[in-house]
Amino acid sequence: MNQNRFRQIARLENAARPHIGMRNRIQHQWQMTREWRADPIKFIEEVLINPETGRPFELLDAERCFLEHAFRIGEDGRLLYSEQIYSCPKKSGKTTFAAICVIALVMLFGGAYPEAIIAANDHEQSVGRVFAAIKRIIEQSPLLYKEARITADRIMIAGAVITAIPSNYASAAGSNQCVAVFDELWAYDRERLRRLFDELVPPPTRRIACRLTVTYAGFEGESILLQELYNRGLTQKQIAPALYAGGGLLMFWSHDPVAPWQTDAWLDDMRRSLRANQYLRMIENRFVTSEGSYIEMSAWDACVDPRIGHHSDDSSMSIWVAVDASIKHDSTAIVATTWDHKAQQVKLVTHRIFQPSPDQPLDFEATIERTVLNLHKRFYVHKVLFDPYQMQATAQRLARAGLQVEEFPQSSANLTAAAQNLFELIQEQRLIVYPDEGLRLAVSRAIAIETSRGWRIGKDKQSYKIDVVVALAMAALAAVRGQNESGYIRDYSRWAY
Repeated sequence: MNQNRFRQIARLENAARPHIGMRNRIQHQWQMTREWRADPIKFIEEVLINPETGRPFELLDAERCFLEHAFRIGEDGRLLYSEQIYSCPKKSGKTTFAAICVIALVMLFGGAYPEAIIAANDHEQSVGRVFAAIKRIIEQSPLLYKEARITADRIMIAGAVITAIPSNYASAAGSNQCVAVFDELWAYDRERLRRLFDELVPPPTRRIACRLTVTYAGFEGESILLQELYNRGLTQKQIAPALYAGGGLLMFWSHDPVAPWQTDAWLDDMRRSLRANQYLRMIENRFVTSEGSYIEMSAWDACVDPRIGHHSDDSSMSIWVAVDASIKHDSTAIVATTWDHKAQQVKLVTHRIFQPSPDQPLDFEATIERTVLNLHKRFYVHKVLFDPYQMQATAQRLARAGLQVEEFPQSSANLTAAAQNLFELIQEQRLIVYPDEGLRLAVSRAIAIETSRGWRIGKDKQSYKIDVVVALAMAALAAVRGQNESGYIRDYSRWAY
C-alpha cells in the first residue's frame, strides 16, 4: 500500500477513533496497516461490517483456513497462488466471501492504483452479485464508506478501483487488475465465456495478482472450464481438509456443509425439493451428468386419486388447455387442467393422445381442433397454449372460433419454467390426477435434461412417448400463472351454455 493510501485511511481512522490523540493518529494507522497486512483476517474482522447483522464479520472455519493461505507471498514478492478457487455447497455464503477477499486484497496488497474486476456470467446482467455484495459491505463499513465513490458499475476508494463488467471478453482486453473474480464458473460453457476467463489471466506486471473463482459444481461434459480447474486442483497436495495447494493454485472444494445455517433440517428440505442430480450438484457439490430421472414414481403415485376420473361437463369450470403436437412421428397430446382454489391445487381435467405415423400423418382439424372445440362446449376454456412451430394455422382457426390462444415457444426459459413448476407441484402433492396407466408410463419414462441454461423434460429413447407429460407441464404452468392474470374471473357459472 502506498503512502498516499496510508494517509487517506488515516483520515478515516481519525473520524472513527476520535479518542486517539491527534499526534498519534497517523502513527497508529501505520501500525494498524502493518498488522492487517500480516494478518488480513484481523482487517476483515475489525474493519468490514456485515450488512445483514450490522456487526463485524465472523468468518467461518472454512473461510479462515482459505484466507490463511490466499494472501501468502513468495520470496519473489508475488502471491504464491495466482489461481484461487473456493467451492462449497449452495447457500454457503460464497458471494459474500468473494466480496470480502476483493476488499482485503485491494486495500492491503493492491500496490499502486489497484484494480479489481468482477465478471458477470450469462445468468446475470453487467453487474454481478459479487459486485453488489462489495458495494453493500463498503456502505456499511464506516472506515471505508466516507472515502468511497460508488456508481452503478464502479467503486473508487482510496486510489483503488473496483469495476463490474459484462460477460463479454472484449470488455476485459487491456486490463491490469490485481484480482479478477468469477462467480458460478459452472455456467461458463461457451467459447466467448472461456475467452473472458482467459483475458482476465493475472497480469505479469503486478506482483500481487490473482484470479478468484467462487462456485459450486457443474455438469460433466458441459462445465469443461470448471472441471479442468477442479481436476488440476485435485493433483495438488492436500494441506488441510478439502484444501489443496501447489503449482500456483489454491483450491478449497468441500462436499460437506460449511455454514452453521446448513442444518440437517435444511438438508432434508433440499432432498425433498431438489431433483436427485441437482441435490448432488448444488448441495453435495459434485459434478453430475446432464440427464437423470425427472420424477420418482412414488411421488407421482401420491398425486393419483383413485376415486376420480375424467371430469364430466361443467360449463362453470375454468380450464387451461395445452397441446404438444406432432404430424408424423411423436404422439400429439392434449391436456386440460383446472385450479382448485380451496385446496390450492392443480387438477387434471382430461387428456387425449393421438399417435400419427409416416403413412398416416395427423389431421389437425379432425383431431386437435375437434377436441379443443369440444372442450370449449363442455367447459370454460380460459386459454389454449400451443407450440407455434407446428400449429399456427390451427391456432388461427381456434381464435376465430372464439378461444383465447397463446403461443408457448419451446425456448429454454419456457421449458425450464414448465418443467420446474410441474416438478414442484408433484413433490408438494399439489397436483391431483386420475388413474391412467398410459400417463403413468409416460411419466416413468420422462427424464430431466439439464444444461447451464436451464432444464427440460426429455426422454432417453426415441421410441418413448412423453408428449403428454410435456403438455401436462404446459397446462399446469398456465393454470398456476392464470391466478395472477388480470381479467381472470373465478366464477364462470354465468357462462353456462
